Amino acid sequence: MNSPKKSTGRRAVIFEFEDAPGKTVFLAGSFNNWQMTTRMNYKAEKKVYSCRLLLEPGDYQYKFVVDGEWRLDGANSCFTPNGFGELNSVIRVEERK
Repeated sequence: MNSPKKSTGRRAVIFEFEDAPGKTVFLAGSFNNWQMTTRMNYKAEKKVYSCRLLLEPGDYQYKFVVDGEWRLDGANSCFTPNGFGELNSVIRVEERK
């Protein structure tokens, strides 16, 4: 007898970074082992780089990598020291209600 599939509880999270067009922007964080594998796409109508991830509930640290330079999320006032004398942005993904 097969048991029903359990919902993973993942939530869609949209990350946005405001900057001029023509840059190469990646999102790296604790959700992808700090790898530059999530490339952000420029949305001309909003003038932002954007990407959507499905994340399990929890707290995640992240940064944007813009043309090779690691940057905080200026639109997010939540951050934490990262052990390298710098800060990481932090996002909390809430449980579904």
